[in-house]
Amino acid sequence: MFKPVDTRQSFPKLEEEILRFWKEHDIFHKSVAERPADRPYIFYEGPPTANARPGVHHVLARVFKDLFPRYKTMRGYRVERKAGWDTHGLPVELEVERDLGLKSKTEIEEFGIEEFNRRCRESVFRYVKDWEALTERIGFWVDMENAYVTYDNGYIESVWWAIKRLWEGGLLYLDYRSTPHCPRCGTSLSDGEVSWGYKDDTPDPSVYVKFRLRDVGAQNIAPQGSDTPTYLLAWTTIRQPSMQSSVWMADASFWHRLWYRRRSATSPRWLRRSPEAN
Repeated sequence: MFKPVDTRQSFPKLEEEILRFWKEHDIFHKSVAERPADRPYIFYEGPPTANARPGVHHVLARVFKDLFPRYKTMRGYRVERKAGWDTHGLPVELEVERDLGLKSKTEIEEFGIEEFNRRCRESVFRYVKDWEALTERIGFWVDMENAYVTYDNGYIESVWWAIKRLWEGGLLYLDYRSTPHCPRCGTSLSDGEVSWGYKDDTPDPSVYVKFRLRDVGAQNIAPQGSDTPTYLLAWTTIRQPSMQSSVWMADASFWHRLWYRRRSATSPRWLRRSPEAN
């Protein structure tokens, strides 16, 4: 009734046979073409950077990317999965810096920004074949023949178009945002880029400095009738205490609050300094 099954199977070999069948019969493209065009499920891959070989951790990410398009395809949607290549960002520049032996932004400028950018554009496709081989081997169905590339003008213009639409819809606003900054690279860093160089228990020296106020300044802050010396306490992580910051704090011409504790008080009090105070 049933053909005998060899219990000593090679799973990698079985996978290769399935991949070969998919390729010979163009199964991926058939799975797209056989679904109705009026029922699309749009998928654009969050693109990797191909200036370095893929690692084991990329397998997990690409398996997750493959999961949802496959599910939607099984549900009857037409899923034209579009691959992409990320050609921007600090990883690209750092790889080229290592190749050229450059160690700072100044050295990049001396080498020539135009030539440096040209090298970056070349490097981003250095390991495309490795990525394509990995993608095919793990069975990740995605259209790599018509992949989008982030340095193409068409892609860049589409991003600006999207930003323009958000602006016209009143969904953008101007504000300030604190970001980690790399003094060597002269640029802000993403959370991911910060994690590359993160180390636990890194020394982070700082100092606390007391600045005694002159009589006029002390009178405006200390309790009336008190002859107790009054100080401003400054904390800094730079090599020299910031005298300018301390002077600004003492001479500011707007309302601000200072926290202090009277020697005889049982609870702290808030004080506000008047605009007229010196």
